[in-house]
Amino acid sequence: MLGDSTARDRTIARARLRFLENTEPPAGVVPEGIRNSWQRSKYLGIGTDELVVPYQPEYNRESRLVRASTPVLDRLEQALAGSDACVIVTDRKGWVRDRRVGEKRLSAHLDRVHLAPGFNYAEQFVGTNGIGVALEERRPNVVQGTEHFNERLQNVSCAASPIRNSVTGRVEGAVNLTCWNGPARMLMAALVQEAAADIERVLYESSSSHQRALLEAFQQVTHYGDRPVLCLGQDLVLANSAATARLTGDDHRLLHEAAAELGHAPRVRKEVRLSGGGTVLMRCRQVDSPAGAAGYLLELSFPDRSTGLALPRTGPRTGPRSRAEREAARPWPLPGLAGTDPAWNTVSRAVARCARERTPLLLHGEPGTGKTALARAALALTGAASAPTVVDAQADDGTDLAAALLAAPAGPDRALVLRRVEAVPAGQGPAVARALDAAAARGTWIVGTLQGSPDVPEPLRNCFVEAAAVPALRHRLADLPALVECLLRRIGAGVACAPEVLPLLRRQDWPGNVRELDLALRRAAAGRRTYRIEPRDLPPSLHSAGGRSLSPWEASERDTLVQALLAAEGNKLLAAQRLGISRTTIYRKMRAYGITLPGGH
Repeated sequence: MLGDSTARDRTIARARLRFLENTEPPAGVVPEGIRNSWQRSKYLGIGTDELVVPYQPEYNRESRLVRASTPVLDRLEQALAGSDACVIVTDRKGWVRDRRVGEKRLSAHLDRVHLAPGFNYAEQFVGTNGIGVALEERRPNVVQGTEHFNERLQNVSCAASPIRNSVTGRVEGAVNLTCWNGPARMLMAALVQEAAADIERVLYESSSSHQRALLEAFQQVTHYGDRPVLCLGQDLVLANSAATARLTGDDHRLLHEAAAELGHAPRVRKEVRLSGGGTVLMRCRQVDSPAGAAGYLLELSFPDRSTGLALPRTGPRTGPRSRAEREAARPWPLPGLAGTDPAWNTVSRAVARCARERTPLLLHGEPGTGKTALARAALALTGAASAPTVVDAQADDGTDLAAALLAAPAGPDRALVLRRVEAVPAGQGPAVARALDAAAARGTWIVGTLQGSPDVPEPLRNCFVEAAAVPALRHRLADLPALVECLLRRIGAGVACAPEVLPLLRRQDWPGNVRELDLALRRAAAGRRTYRIEPRDLPPSLHSAGGRSLSPWEASERDTLVQALLAAEGNKLLAAQRLGISRTTIYRKMRAYGITLPGGH
């Protein structure tokens, strides 16, 4: 068996070298999960012979995860004493929070490769490894010796399993077992999955009685049938897939408020208007725990648009979905826009309906999410020949807002967009409201946009009949490939993105949302050196994944460092010489700013 294992290691090692030389290994030689991880590691520019691992010495050593895992690790530490094995727990982002080692030689090796508390072993920093793959793919896995992307990790094998919170369903972290390469490595998977289950059980037992009561009520109802069900607590939301596909975060808030109004009324039905303008019939039941009221269990029925009646489900589904359900799940593309995320789909439908019915609409959300673009696309969908007239309430040119609104073209095929409604001066509020009402009376579709929550100044509240929330880009990253393609078409024909670009874009928070993404792509396209945008063409800030705001001086230092590394094609020594600093300083700065380079660098 040992000989077979050694032969396999050599085969995998040869396949890895071919992969790094841009030659795909033969089918069946490398496990699919490992090959996918290699591909991600290559895109992220992970080094194959050096480790640049972020380090945070200060962290909460009394976190709920650490407390839950301590008794399990204590037991394993005793069982592994004197053996060449180590057990590790990380949080959901890959930060190592606890480590127990059976022998000193292995402990010294793990210290050299920074697999120790305070360091981050996520795939985006270290490449293919047990912890990183388990967190990335959210399932147990084994990474054997030569399957590691980085050569410094190839004399150990590891098995890891995600740790899930059975109440929320969220991955809380991972447990990992590492040992020297050898025959025993195939037995690691069962042990690590058992450890993860033990930690999950302790997490569940340490959860509040409120959370346990909500989970039990939710499981009882969702066990039968697949009608939309929502469980709402003070700090917990549980929803099945049927509810998730139809509701947004703002809808959860509206339903929670409606449930609180019903209070102890047993299984009362109530119709609630959602943020996208639609309605839902809610049947509410209060969930109690030994410590008092835990929250509310909501069974939902969405109306069938063909009859206007709600069709509640009382049993398991035995036939195909209703036409209304199929219609709601179908993507709703608006002209010139892209995205199939459920929240984006909901707001797109709401805006299109309001445009068709000329219903005054307030769109709210973070800056740059595309509120005005939604109104423009929805108007085009109605067949209108003209674009909306946009009046900005935050303009600094002394514009009389009411006069500007009255001067705008009006009529059934027109739309009037008042941007930044929250910035309307208090003194102009009544006049602006009268101007909007006058335009609406002539058949103009009225749209207001607002940054943040829908808190409209008093004089303007009656000007808008419906409100819809536009999701932030970081909440719909699954739409990123389609968005990038859509924005590149606007930039010009023939502009494309290299495959290595998308992983760099995905790891950003995008506080400026779609507008910030568009600006980054335009700058990259303007400075590209080939027919397509390469990672080196992106702004330096997109090569950094730091979790804190940088001062202007720090941002300038980060950008200079990234530009030097890209100019040196990833050669740290050459970049250090050109900057007049040591290579050690470059590694330290890369860790501090979370800088990674794309594949091939």
